[in-house]
Amino acid sequence: ITCPGVLLKDKQELYLSVFVLGQYKKTQCVPAVFPLFFQEKLVFEKAFANIVDPGDLVKLLEFDTAIVELIQLVPPVGKVLATYEENTRDFLFPDPKLTHGHRGLEREILMKRSPFFTGIAPKLRFSTISLISDSLLSSGRSHIQ
Repeated sequence: ITCPGVLLKDKQELYLSVFVLGQYKKTQCVPAVFPLFFQEKLVFEKAFANIVDPGDLVKLLEFDTAIVELIQLVPPVGKVLATYEENTRDFLFPDPKLTHGHRGLEREILMKRSPFFTGIAPKLRFSTISLISDSLLSSGRSHIQ
């Protein structure tokens, strides 16, 4: 996460909270100095029991929301400094407007600042990889995972 020229008033560590496919995960904490480097892979898995057509899965993902929050560990419960929300379909399967990095395709988005955050909006650089596979239910019917 980059945010040129911004110094955080509070010095407590920060982490990213990610909510995708009904699952919540968070990164390790990093020092409160931009740029912030989260060199982690977060893995989300979900089985869709009654979906057999990938087109139906795409429609379902359009109604789900992926949320990324930048949180600082300010007592008592932490402060949300910035957020990013997008429907899960576009989050997992973005348009081809990507930049090519040395580790694959990366995206850059601007996060929305909270009232606790002063300065310009933070820019988040990340990539997603999605895998859709068929598996069999115990009844013999297939579903998408």
